Amino acid sequence: MKRGSRQLQAEKTKQRIFKTAMELFQKKGFDAVTVDEIVQKSNSSKGAFYGHFHSKYGIFLEKFKEIDQFYDDYVQTIEEEAPLKEKILRLFYGQMNYLEHELGKDLMRTVYASGLLESESHYFANTERSLYKILIRFIRHSIERGELVEESSPKNLAMYITRCMRGSLYDWIAFGDDFNLQEESKQFVELFMEGVLKRFGKSDN
Repeated sequence: MKRGSRQLQAEKTKQRIFKTAMELFQKKGFDAVTVDEIVQKSNSSKGAFYGHFHSKYGIFLEKFKEIDQFYDDYVQTIEEEAPLKEKILRLFYGQMNYLEHELGKDLMRTVYASGLLESESHYFANTERSLYKILIRFIRHSIERGELVEESSPKNLAMYITRCMRGSLYDWIAFGDDFNLQEESKQFVELFMEGVLKRFGKSDN
């Protein structure tokens, strides 16, 4: 088999394992699914599974690559010259809409629960993700155009904003059906950004 054909076959196997695992997670829950079951249902082997994923949680990491691609695409719809607060609100809206309707609460609950047990490269703490880079770019641009004081720390503010995002998602999972993710997260980030602008905004803005 030629090298190109082997690579193509390996990618098909990876996608088959990934799709099968995600379907099983959705149907049975993360904890109830074993690697053996994923291997069996996907007509692959343990060698093939571990050749592509280091663990069951590695399936989620693969899914999150799609989420980061969503951020990269969605940010193109946000006006570059819009005020920082508007940009953050737009990003929150897009994020929460995507996670609620594309992943769903059950899967996000599993992501949070299983992710906290992973000791290596936890997705939410990875500051090299697209989300952090987008937020840092937004904040730096706001400093450059005089919306925020130069003493503002883009990295720190980006971390605080993502903490708001994680908190909103956690409460969505914890408080049940009475928690409106879009509305609650909007109110939360509006209050937070008002505080940021009060603390770090230029007095002449």
